[in-house]
Amino acid sequence: MPPPSSPSRRSTHGLKSISEFGPVASLAQKARELDHLDRQLRATLPSPLRDQVRFADLRDGRLVFLAPSSAWASRVRLYQAQILEAARAIGAVAHSVAVKVAPLPPVEIIPDRHKPLSASAARHLRAAAASLSDPTLRDLFLDLASKAENSD
Repeated sequence: MPPPSSPSRRSTHGLKSISEFGPVASLAQKARELDHLDRQLRATLPSPLRDQVRFADLRDGRLVFLAPSSAWASRVRLYQAQILEAARAIGAVAHSVAVKVAPLPPVEIIPDRHKPLSASAARHLRAAAASLSDPTLRDLFLDLASKAENSD
């Protein structure tokens, strides 16, 4: 008769996500809740305003929004009754709206990574085009060569 197997000390379920542990779990849950509120509250705003502002926090009954300028902040304040009504409808305990002006981070401009064709490459394209019998392909080669010349 084989000896009874002892239970393994290790779980065979694999690694757990860091978002399942203590403070990180509560932080991840708060972030999900704020994101959910952001989507629901901004959905009640008109289109240009909805795209410019972000919901930031719900603290002590105050809904905090971020706007990129004072003009957008003023527009949010015009809709505060509507925002509060929507917040209460989704179960948030809110009694006021605050708007902070915080410019959105600038969009990172990615430099154009295309290198222009050199004059030598344009000459080779024209020479290759001259040797082609297909007029469509010849025109494509010449068009490409002309773009190299125009980039100078």
